[in-house]
Amino acid sequence: MFEPTIKDIARLCGVGVSTVSRAINNHPDINPETKEKILRTIEEYGYVPNNSARNLKRSDAKAIAVLVKGMSNLFFANMIEIIEGECKKKHYSMELSYIEADEDEVDMAQRLVKEKRLRGIIFLGGMFAHSEEKLKKLSVPFVFSTAGAIPENISKSLYSNIGVDDRRESRRMVDYLIGLGHRRIAIIVAEAEEGQSIGRLRLEGYYDALRESGIEVNPGLVCHVSQKMIPFSMESGYLAAKKLLAGGEEFTALYAVADTLAIGAERALYEAGLSVPDDVSVSGYDGIELANYITPSLTTVRQPIEKMARETARLLFDIISGKRQHQHIVYEAELLERESAKAVDLRK
Repeated sequence: MFEPTIKDIARLCGVGVSTVSRAINNHPDINPETKEKILRTIEEYGYVPNNSARNLKRSDAKAIAVLVKGMSNLFFANMIEIIEGECKKKHYSMELSYIEADEDEVDMAQRLVKEKRLRGIIFLGGMFAHSEEKLKKLSVPFVFSTAGAIPENISKSLYSNIGVDDRRESRRMVDYLIGLGHRRIAIIVAEAEEGQSIGRLRLEGYYDALRESGIEVNPGLVCHVSQKMIPFSMESGYLAAKKLLAGGEEFTALYAVADTLAIGAERALYEAGLSVPDDVSVSGYDGIELANYITPSLTTVRQPIEKMARETARLLFDIISGKRQHQHIVYEAELLERESAKAVDLRK
């Protein structure tokens, strides 16, 4: 019985062995008609690729990297799981790397591209302040997802960006608290000093809402997470709230720019003998699953995690295959009214 090899398939199709390999591994760099002919020949002659060699090829060339800025932020857990699922559907492997706040994600990406022969990169979270010149050194397509605002001097044809309008959605949350009658609204914020970071954008949304409602900004109610702490951890929220309480400024509502910060803050309020929401209303941002199961459940702005994660992966794969050009997608978030916030009596 004739058992064809990859060389036989190449000879029958009048192409090189490398072309057959690209067709087998669904490589975009191949003429569609040639690919169809090769796959038809493979089926006709019953060729079975060497699985170990094929898997080696996939691990080498069919891989993307996901670089995560924010090691303790639970928000990214679901996104990573969904992206990994999309990778499996495409028979891609996923290289996952967590980046410290002071690490350079582009330098890390460049190393991974060389070591793993990556086909694409997803940057999750953090803030992007790199120059266009530096970004051009990345030889593969890349997508920013939930990464704040990208500098305007970088050409949009160079990258894709997916996320929500953090400034607008943050303003919506503070507007909601104002609508409940709150005027003394404290905020816990992380990464606010770094350009157009997520933390900075959400703080600007807070300022926007107060100014447009004619409420004077009280610097004593703006509490920054210590730079020595992990920016979006529950511990950071807990310690920031204790610092806020120690400052002596009165407030009826506390808004934290991440659910993890808000959850930590609730613990600090409880230890101080304050009831949520009877004494202080608390709200967060992100919509992580845990926020619905704490007591009281957390009022928050929920980002469409599943939609953003799936579109992030699918867009990158479409760019890799040449089906789409770079895109810039802004999703709407959803304000979830839960147990941790209530109206106050404006007569008091």
